[in-house]
Amino acid sequence: MEITGRLTKDATVHKITDDKQVVNFSIAINDSYKPKGSSEYKEVVTYIDCSYWLNPKSANWLRKGALVQLFGRIGLSVYLSSDGKALGSLTFHTSNLKILVFAKKEQNHPGASHPKIAQNTKDEPDDLPF
Repeated sequence: MEITGRLTKDATVHKITDDKQVVNFSIAINDSYKPKGSSEYKEVVTYIDCSYWLNPKSANWLRKGALVQLFGRIGLSVYLSSDGKALGSLTFHTSNLKILVFAKKEQNHPGASHPKIAQNTKDEPDDLPF
């Protein structure tokens, strides 16, 4: 199965055992449709939790806002809430991922490097004589 969406937050790496790690992240898939008899489109957003076991270093690139194309299989987790109500969530078990659009760099991200531009601080006249 293939799905495409944007990351809703930065990916996290969880250590399971000494040699096993999993990258967890969540994506949002935006869709729209036009109901019969209506002239306006309805927007629908589906959130899917994802796990990727093959390369924990990929978490460095999986930042909020990145557009990713994922290949894998979908799973459903069903559980009972504290009041006995049946709940569920979708999980996508990713076997291959492709980053289509990288997230914009932000200055508050650790590791994000922005070249600093040196500015001329000398007082120079606006009008040059030539």
